[in-house]
Amino acid sequence: MSIPDAGEPVPSRVRAIAGGAGLTPVWRNAIGGVTFRTDDGRYVKYGPRNAETSMREEAERLAWAGAFTPVPHVLDVGGDARSEWLVTVALPGESAVAPRWTGDPARAGIAVRAVGSGLRALHDALPVASCPFDWGVESRVADAARRGIRLPDALRRAPRIDRAVVCHGDACSPNTVIDDNGRVTGHVDLGALGVADRWADIAVAAMSTEWNYGPGWEATLLDAYGTAPDPERQAYYRALWNAT
Repeated sequence: MSIPDAGEPVPSRVRAIAGGAGLTPVWRNAIGGVTFRTDDGRYVKYGPRNAETSMREEAERLAWAGAFTPVPHVLDVGGDARSEWLVTVALPGESAVAPRWTGDPARAGIAVRAVGSGLRALHDALPVASCPFDWGVESRVADAARRGIRLPDALRRAPRIDRAVVCHGDACSPNTVIDDNGRVTGHVDLGALGVADRWADIAVAAMSTEWNYGPGWEATLLDAYGTAPDPERQAYYRALWNAT
């Protein structure tokens, strides 16, 4: 995952969606999809179809979660034989891994704490009892098998659930949006949102701090979330994430 340069080619479908609005590429994901921001306050997420999640499924999750916590409002979702797209209203603020937050240790600390506290707020806000989506280990193992991924036996035996919450599903640092003062304004990229052990999110969020801010930030994130380290669950859910 990376920030594209200003010369990123703009697909014709994205140009059509933008109409007369200007476009700035802001993010490229691991499967080659690119998200563009329009100068009239929209985001256009465009990329190849993939077997793990779909943008239509993400739109359904955003519509559900939006009743309880700040997430992007969906304007349009669609696709063709090879690609799909999702158009949303931009949340105020910017990604917690925008350059202003990653280049200076003092500012990085503000961002990491926002990611941790924001994840806790998300978990506390979303109601497990009424959530129609599942992201538990059994569901993820079955999804991996459907995609032809053979998991080792150790990943088929999850630790006992600590606390079931509605997980983000991709709690890496870039998916927290913060304002100029480091306050969380919402979350993005909820295509895998569903009920699971909270450590399925916490472990990935903590792991992602090293990718985005450098080593040494895991304890800061866990403290901001409000939990002590859990080496067994962290190791398991990191391994499951990396394998799937």
